[in-house]
Amino acid sequence: MKQYETIIGLEVHVELATKTKIFCGCSTEFGGAPNTHTCPVCTGMPGSLPVLNKKVVEFAIAAGLAANCKIHQFCRFDRKNYFYPDNPQNYQISQLYLPICYDGWLEIETSAGKKKIRIHEMHMEEDAGKLIHDEWEDCSLVDYNRSGVPLIEIVSEPDMRSAEEVIAYLEKLRLMMQYLGVSDCKLQEGSMRADVNLSVREMGTEKLGTRTEMKNLNSFKAIARAIEGERERQIELLEEGRTVDQETRRWDDNKEYSYAMRSKEDAKDYRYFPDPDLLPVHISDAWMEEIKSRQPELRDEKKARYMAEYGLSEYDAHVLTESRALAELYERTALLCGNPKKAANWFMGEVLRLMKEHGMDAEQVSFEPKYLADLMKAQEKGEVSPQNAKKVFERVFLDNTEPLSYLEEHGMKIVEDTKLLEDTVSRILEANPGPLSELRGGKDKVLGFFVGMVMKEMRGKANPAAVRACIQKLVNQK
Repeated sequence: MKQYETIIGLEVHVELATKTKIFCGCSTEFGGAPNTHTCPVCTGMPGSLPVLNKKVVEFAIAAGLAANCKIHQFCRFDRKNYFYPDNPQNYQISQLYLPICYDGWLEIETSAGKKKIRIHEMHMEEDAGKLIHDEWEDCSLVDYNRSGVPLIEIVSEPDMRSAEEVIAYLEKLRLMMQYLGVSDCKLQEGSMRADVNLSVREMGTEKLGTRTEMKNLNSFKAIARAIEGERERQIELLEEGRTVDQETRRWDDNKEYSYAMRSKEDAKDYRYFPDPDLLPVHISDAWMEEIKSRQPELRDEKKARYMAEYGLSEYDAHVLTESRALAELYERTALLCGNPKKAANWFMGEVLRLMKEHGMDAEQVSFEPKYLADLMKAQEKGEVSPQNAKKVFERVFLDNTEPLSYLEEHGMKIVEDTKLLEDTVSRILEANPGPLSELRGGKDKVLGFFVGMVMKEMRGKANPAAVRACIQKLVNQK
């Protein structure tokens, strides 16, 4: 069988996190009753005029700079004409001739190493409405709440060769947008969507094969499955001596199969022309510099700093920077407690454990970093045992409980009563003559058994080091 190479390019749509739509003042909030976040502009009523949201331009520039793009300081909007029920004006306002950002790149890392993926362009446009197909009533309904929500479409060059590279690129884009604060990139809410352009060619040949575009991809796992499925479909066609049609296909993730939607259109089919209702956008040098000055530290920079400045391992730095929200929480805790490594241990251990147990994303974690820092300091001073510190932190994590007061109220602080400790140890030693004999015989592992018994008896309110010392002292005396 011939060997084939897969050629993949992506068109990624990212909904921008502005409070209002791109050309009107309607809310961009996700959800809401159908057709309640609408007005004459975003429903395409005759005589209504669009007014550009300045924040959309700022977000687009920020994203372009982060992706090493050049910026068209003079750009404009165009009308992309097509007829579909979710498109109320029968055209979409987009950018074809002068997109705001162009000629960029992102570096990804896979099992094969690092690789640059070129970005052809990023352009601003408005989102369409959403069609809801009601099989029970055998009809289709349209919700225009999403119509006019601002997007940037990021068009890559066909530089990817596998599903692994595609997912690495999408992950890099998603984290970049989240760190910039320009989008939440929630695939389940449609605020990040990817269309996959894929073709195959015989290994060693230069000519590109006929590409197809796949839509309806709403998770990274679905994207990976769709790529493998379409690759196999195209190779099978070529092996049978048939041709691949240039078309748009819809991926059914339940059936793991794609089916044709329509023949693929070219730019000429959309009859683009400059939008007559919108003035060109002029981006001054001063505005560009202002946006540059506000650019945050991105994930790769933050990860490198954690390793250099905080002495964290590459793995810990990688995990702690996977979410901007988690990274910010960690940094504030590290600053307040003064011990970045110990703070990292708490996050890598207890914070991630509790997030997993309670099915929470980093954005849902809202405890006060000062509370964890105070708890860590109390443990370092020997005021609370590690066991009780973890119990208290669970309350901090779930309810944002102030830990020092909680320790006092629930009697969880370490007891400094030497007589009480000696009496407890003596009683436990006498009640366990077998293990005591083993300990006297030199089996040091039994010491841990007695420490655990004492800590349990004193409900974690003893200092483990003091318990260990007391046991050794009383054993030597007897």
